[in-house]
Amino acid sequence: MKREKKQTDPVLEIIEKYGSQESNLIAILQDVQNEYKYLSEEALTLIAEKLGLSTAKVYSVATFYENFSLEAKGKHIIRICTGTACHVRKSQPIYDALRQELGLTGKKKTSPDGLFTLETVACLGACGLAPVMTLDGEVHPKMTPDGACALVDEVRAKEGKSI
Repeated sequence: MKREKKQTDPVLEIIEKYGSQESNLIAILQDVQNEYKYLSEEALTLIAEKLGLSTAKVYSVATFYENFSLEAKGKHIIRICTGTACHVRKSQPIYDALRQELGLTGKKKTSPDGLFTLETVACLGACGLAPVMTLDGEVHPKMTPDGACALVDEVRAKEGKSI
């Protein structure tokens, strides 16, 4: 008896896990993003092909939901709260300082070295600690631009990278 070769491509394995029905599209996109930290053009095209959908349809779903990213994310994720309490307590200068520290230009969110991704979020739920940022999910309260840059420097030192 001949054994079928198991698919080794993680995207194909994820599609196989859920089945090729359009109703599984969001779950498939979520798992692919968990695997790669973003949704590549190649992955979106493969998903469309295997589910019998147009690439435009898959792309429109991936861009509709804010939690999906079409850009590769860094190893470390920094989120700056832009909610009212944080905004009033000067979260914007923290964001600006980090963009400069990380060498981000234009619409880029990920540092050129691939180490950091900088994102904004509407609320982190810690208004009494404003301004707040998270680094890899760890909350850092009453943040300052200098404090945020110091955290980045600490991570770089641990990773063996410096500017």
